[in-house]
Amino acid sequence: MKYRRLGKTELIVSVIGVGTWQFGGEWGQDFSQPEVDRILDTAHELGINLIDTAECYGDHLSEQLIGGYLKKNRRTDWIIATKFGHHFHDKFSRTNEYSAAAVQEQLEKSLRALQTDYIDLYQFHSGPDEAFDNDELWTYLDKQVQAGTIRHLGLSIAKNDNLHQVGGASRVNAQTIQVVYNRLDRKPEEAVFASCVEQDLGVLARVPLASGYLSGKYKPGAVFAGNDVRHRHDPQHVSRLLEEVARIKESEVPEGMDMAQWALAWCLKHPAVTTVIPGSKSPAQVEANAKAAAYASDDHPQARVK
Repeated sequence: MKYRRLGKTELIVSVIGVGTWQFGGEWGQDFSQPEVDRILDTAHELGINLIDTAECYGDHLSEQLIGGYLKKNRRTDWIIATKFGHHFHDKFSRTNEYSAAAVQEQLEKSLRALQTDYIDLYQFHSGPDEAFDNDELWTYLDKQVQAGTIRHLGLSIAKNDNLHQVGGASRVNAQTIQVVYNRLDRKPEEAVFASCVEQDLGVLARVPLASGYLSGKYKPGAVFAGNDVRHRHDPQHVSRLLEEVARIKESEVPEGMDMAQWALAWCLKHPAVTTVIPGSKSPAQVEANAKAAAYASDDHPQARVK
């Protein structure tokens, strides 16, 4: 495994993390505690130290499964990133909850679910600019940072070109940006990454495998089950994406190289990107993802020896 400095947080994170939206049951599979334990045990064995989750991956369900694991293992081995701003109602159904009072309740629930007394990185979760501009929210969160309940604040932006929030990150004491970035979606390269570098913000690249489409497993015409969030994606758009994936595989992926590993390594090449957080449904997927670290440059601006 290789490691990088996560912006101004000074946290040293593995270049491959574990994204955990799938633990909430919206990616075609429900997870038991033993299944999650095996995934996270494998990640730990491979040197991964970053877990990214959220309040609305299930109703704190993903956090509960992670908490069940942390209860039996050393909390200090992990950097836990979670998020706030949504209330989960049912699969694929949420409402926004960004008031200071609502976030206080979410934070308390997240701490209980994770079975911890502090969160390493607490992220504003894909909220609108109106919610971002609420000073009362950031005043409350700053008090939690001062109290040690939250170590660092971050932003998980909904739109890849939201310069209003990225540009205002330092003003609200956010030290990281989480953004969709992959070979099929390069929008952050246009302006967001430059702002991140200027402010020394750590960057977590989410959806680095483009919802699995860059894994190389799917062909045009692929059909997803009703409990898989991808069944909500426009079929024609998906077909176009998969056609593009086939072209990329033919023209850009070195012969004999696993496409998913190539796609993760591709994200990690960008000077602004600190880490990628692909989801993993099995220990085997964790192992495959972790192998991409071998292709991460030692000359990256944020490269660090743990």
